[in-house]
Amino acid sequence: MVTLLCGHKLRPGPLAAVCRQVPSRPGNHINWFVNRGWIIDLVKQPLPVFAGHAPGTKGRSPIEAVSGPERRHTTKTITPWQGRLQITVSSTPPPSSPIPAAGGFGHADATESSRANRLWWDFDADNYHREHSRFLGADQPEGKFLWSPEYFDEADHHLLGDVRDKDVLEFGCGSAPCSRWLNHTGVGTITAFDISAGMLRHGVDASTGTPVVPLVQADALAMPFKDNCFDVAFTAYGAIGFVADSQQLMHEAARVLRPGGRLVFSVLHPFRWVFRDEPGEEGLIAYLSYFDRSPYIERDPVTRTITYAEHHRTIGDRIRELLAAGFILDDFIEPEWPDNLEESFNQFSPTRGRIIPGTAIIVAHLPD
Repeated sequence: MVTLLCGHKLRPGPLAAVCRQVPSRPGNHINWFVNRGWIIDLVKQPLPVFAGHAPGTKGRSPIEAVSGPERRHTTKTITPWQGRLQITVSSTPPPSSPIPAAGGFGHADATESSRANRLWWDFDADNYHREHSRFLGADQPEGKFLWSPEYFDEADHHLLGDVRDKDVLEFGCGSAPCSRWLNHTGVGTITAFDISAGMLRHGVDASTGTPVVPLVQADALAMPFKDNCFDVAFTAYGAIGFVADSQQLMHEAARVLRPGGRLVFSVLHPFRWVFRDEPGEEGLIAYLSYFDRSPYIERDPVTRTITYAEHHRTIGDRIRELLAAGFILDDFIEPEWPDNLEESFNQFSPTRGRIIPGTAIIVAHLPD
């Protein structure tokens, strides 16, 4: 399985040195790695996989964890890059039988959150794509670009603008259905990254065994790209709600964007945090303070290691983080639940969606 990186946009370092071995014509970096079946594992710090996995439902339904064997890789280690860099050529063994795990609210720092969410999404990737195949365009090689469970479609709303001659970055891409859609409809260049190799594997074309678009495994708090190298950056529900320091993520997005660059992202609407994650009427009962920013976390019941972390910020927090990173706010969109949509998506349902907002979409840009 492969996770790829175009070397010409890397910060100077060991991976860039490896890429210099590859002919520099466009696409050669990709083919060079694909033909060798390598995974480029780029994370700010080592993120070992350990026993204990739990579903991210903010705790209001039965929670399970999985105790599994240690992740074993055959690796070729190059020199450290902000922690370590590995080229991995083996797969991860499947987890074994479930055991109960505890969920609640507490504290999770940046390292704990990154490690936990890499663990969770690696474990849940297959199940997630089975459950939400239509929404994710799992059977569509050309991808699908929906901003939210309200089916707010980029094809209809064009929040990214005209990207046919733009360099575009998707962070927290999952299996990159949005990037695949852009690649199909027309984009200058597209690069997508996610912290989870399990999710990225679903971005590989099953018929060819290669990614449809360049894919990178990386932590959104340490984007492995040079300054000022993209015109547009975006995510649809990726990364932002799962990192402890979303202010740092905004600074990273500003760093890799060129002057005038556009940032668009969708997140769980902050108002949803006060309600139970249930699709029925019980999900309309407020039980948390909107102003309590304690993250929801789940722990391995044996080791007490955090296995899932989700972070809350208010609307004001989100806007202040944007402004502090130098962005100018262009739009704040709260998609309404479509009259003809009867499909539920986890906690998102017609019962709740027609009464309270589920998604917030923010559009911003850097000064020229």
